[in-house]
Amino acid sequence: MRVTDPAGTAQALGLGSRSLVALVGGGGKTTLLFALGRNLPARTLLTTTTRMGCDRTGGLPCLIGPTDNDLAAALDRDDAVLVWRTTDERKALGFAPEEVDRWFATGAADHIVVEADGARRRPFTAPAPWEPPIPSSSTHVVACIGADALGYVIADRVHRPLRVAAAAGCSPYQRLTPTRAAAALTSEVGMMKNVPRSARFTVAVAGADPDDPQVQDLVAELDRRQTESVVVVRTDEDRTATPP
Repeated sequence: MRVTDPAGTAQALGLGSRSLVALVGGGGKTTLLFALGRNLPARTLLTTTTRMGCDRTGGLPCLIGPTDNDLAAALDRDDAVLVWRTTDERKALGFAPEEVDRWFATGAADHIVVEADGARRRPFTAPAPWEPPIPSSSTHVVACIGADALGYVIADRVHRPLRVAAAAGCSPYQRLTPTRAAAALTSEVGMMKNVPRSARFTVAVAGADPDDPQVQDLVAELDRRQTESVVVVRTDEDRTATPP
């Protein structure tokens, strides 16, 4: 178990000098997206392959529908930029995974971080048949679960509870124990779905107290399943950035 705050996530994930990181799952994705953007020591491009609230920019420069020249110019000015394909009154729409793969192949940025899943601001989820849209050249896939999902009845707490329960091997009216959460996180119909074979897969337990027995039990179960895990300690910034 590696314990960090959001600002230390890049080091904890071992991203190296060049990476394409896909964030999937539930609670903590957007907080980690912006934390990586602010703390990676190189030209970093942030985007989504789904959609996100257009009021959530993390204080970073934001481009809408940029050309390749626009991206290059923005990254010459700033170390990190957020890019969206288009927006409406509430939501920003992202790019197809193939476009993200193209940016990575052409070296548009040293690091690309993609929010590649949606959870309706719930602490955990499992993918629908068409999800998650992970770029095929992703070097790292980080499955996020909010620590506040643990111990609660699945149907009361998560997004797509029937799918979470199927991945966990239980009823949606049972509690999401650490063992069930680990099963869903490592299931091929859960958070392992669409993960490229060459990608490094890590679970991030977001907003966690590392001394919480349920968090410790989850990490122990992930270790037993030979899955890397990072416990991301909640900060004041994390509390304001992530809805309850």
